[in-house]
Amino acid sequence: MRKFWSAVFIGVSCIALSNLALAEGDTGSDQLRQFVRNSKTAEGDFVQQQLRAPKANEPQDKGLKVVRQTQGHFVFQRPGRFVWDTQKPYEQKLITNGSQLVLWDKDLNQATIRPAGQALAATPAAILFGETSLDQHFDLIDGEERLGMKWVALLPKKDPSAKNKNDLPYTKISIGMSNGLPKALELVDGLGSVVLVTLDRIQLNVNLPANRFNFTPPAGAEVLRLN
Repeated sequence: MRKFWSAVFIGVSCIALSNLALAEGDTGSDQLRQFVRNSKTAEGDFVQQQLRAPKANEPQDKGLKVVRQTQGHFVFQRPGRFVWDTQKPYEQKLITNGSQLVLWDKDLNQATIRPAGQALAATPAAILFGETSLDQHFDLIDGEERLGMKWVALLPKKDPSAKNKNDLPYTKISIGMSNGLPKALELVDGLGSVVLVTLDRIQLNVNLPANRFNFTPPAGAEVLRLN
């Protein structure tokens, strides 16, 4: 199974940060909070890139290098339901109906199933799937304006009772907002690697069929169940 889970969990999280168009003067954090309050469903397209800094033997003047790129379509419904459908360069789906999380890999003909609750509760995915206040989990810090977006840094709040003080694989989470919609999400880990997710064609509060978030592996598929 490809090393897909952690990048997608957080990549998916940024989908939640869309909202109705707001006044141009609103801060990025205001737009972010408005979306979390008002959006119930959404769908759109995504491009996800994994970037890295140039190595010592590579040109240093060309910035970050793209080492992997995927693209596809997403759908979500609050609380706890989403489809993250990678279509290129391979077909892979990440689906949850609120109780279980399924990773379907068409090339491997394999479905990996795990409980959704613990996997999502303490991550940025809570922005997308939860009903609680965004400020309950993160401190929002307004940053610079660049590339036509107002950037917001999300700083996870520390839980004194948590055994693991560093649950997230990323040291920096930033969202670029424009007119109430997210245009980009940047995720930086401790080694300097970057995941960049850009979103497009976002439709808010769309009607979705009740079975949109159910998935049944085809006959003959390998099914792995993880606790």
